[in-house]
Amino acid sequence: MPAAARFISVLIFTLTIITFSTQAQKKDSIVVTSGFSGLMGVTNNGISIIPTFSLNAPAVNFLLSVKKNRFSFDPDIRATFDGKKGSLVFWFRYKAIQGKRFNLQTGVHPAYNLALREIISTSTSSGYTTITQARRFVATEIFPSYKLSDKVSLGIYYLRGFGLQKDGPINSNFITFNTNISGIRIFKDHYFQYTPQFYYLKLDQNDGIYYTHTIGISSTKHPFLLQSTINKEIRTNIQGSQNLAWNLSLFYAFNKKYGRMQGQDILKIADQITDF
Repeated sequence: MPAAARFISVLIFTLTIITFSTQAQKKDSIVVTSGFSGLMGVTNNGISIIPTFSLNAPAVNFLLSVKKNRFSFDPDIRATFDGKKGSLVFWFRYKAIQGKRFNLQTGVHPAYNLALREIISTSTSSGYTTITQARRFVATEIFPSYKLSDKVSLGIYYLRGFGLQKDGPINSNFITFNTNISGIRIFKDHYFQYTPQFYYLKLDQNDGIYYTHTIGISSTKHPFLLQSTINKEIRTNIQGSQNLAWNLSLFYAFNKKYGRMQGQDILKIADQITDF
């Protein structure tokens, strides 16, 4: 079955589950919420959502989430300052289960990966010229997580991707086993977040096992977040993988929430800084 057909099948299945879950919700719910939140920042090294790959150059990051009840649209844009390398991912997500302890999120996305490629050219002395190629992908995700406490949660994240061109990866499988430790007060109004992960990545016939973690420091007094990611190979034969990659990023975080009662106009709620 072609990659596009497989993606459509998975999309139909996901939408069926979403429809069933939506119909099963209580009809007498009186609160509808919406809002948007996100991060804007700069980094010395743009690292992909699959941390095996990095841009190896300073980059800008823009992550936005527009939410309506259980649905959200989450664009994720990462690019070098000159715009020649990066990625544009447009997530459509649904929170299938929202419990006190257990949560389940699903999603689908189209994406573009921007990479440099040499092509034959008669206009240069070397006979080659470098262009930016936009490779197209589609993917699905599933993310179950369990909250052990207000500060600690465990999760498994699975991403299944399909490349839509022949000169790149066609089939990709990415699965992580992660722990999220957040809200740890380090001094006054400053808090610490630590997210260690072990993950397995398979691209067509090549695969690898990695360790990665992200550390963040935020404050309730200002909207800035300092974050660092480290990725380390354990075993791999994937081309383009680096034994060790790291970055340091500075983000501006924002969060606006809205809500309404049935039959009433939307009322703005005071801005809050989102925990990331």
